[in-house]
Amino acid sequence: MKAKSKIDIRNKKASFNFILLDKFTAGIVLTGTEIKSIRESKVSFVDSFCILVNGELWLKGLHIAEYTFGSYNNHEPKRERKLLLNSKEIRKISINIKEKGLTIVPVRMFIAENGFAKVEIAIAKGKNTFDKRETLKKKDAGREMDRHFAR
Repeated sequence: MKAKSKIDIRNKKASFNFILLDKFTAGIVLTGTEIKSIRESKVSFVDSFCILVNGELWLKGLHIAEYTFGSYNNHEPKRERKLLLNSKEIRKISINIKEKGLTIVPVRMFIAENGFAKVEIAIAKGKNTFDKRETLKKKDAGREMDRHFAR
């Protein structure tokens, strides 16, 4: 029996900047040094996004730091990585993103039970400044309530 993986890296800015409409879990094509860096939680979602090219989904801008013990075989930190989804899911995503204002953003990366790295992506719509302020107000109100009831 395998121990549960503790690798769960989240894109905190995604839920702040976007309204997440529909989520999918995708596999990701990685090299050996990339998976080792992910197991060390050296991943940054800053400016990362997904694009659909010729019926394939690609993850761009995801920064996976070089593996410290890697040799000349080390990977390029910001290379494009292919996401693995079945054709039904890709078709659903392509239909949804044709709508104006929708995009695909990576929400979190984790190691599944079987040891493979997975990326949770979401079809998202950008928030206005007003929506972002509302999110902050709700968060602050929740904190105040927690403080009040914790006494």
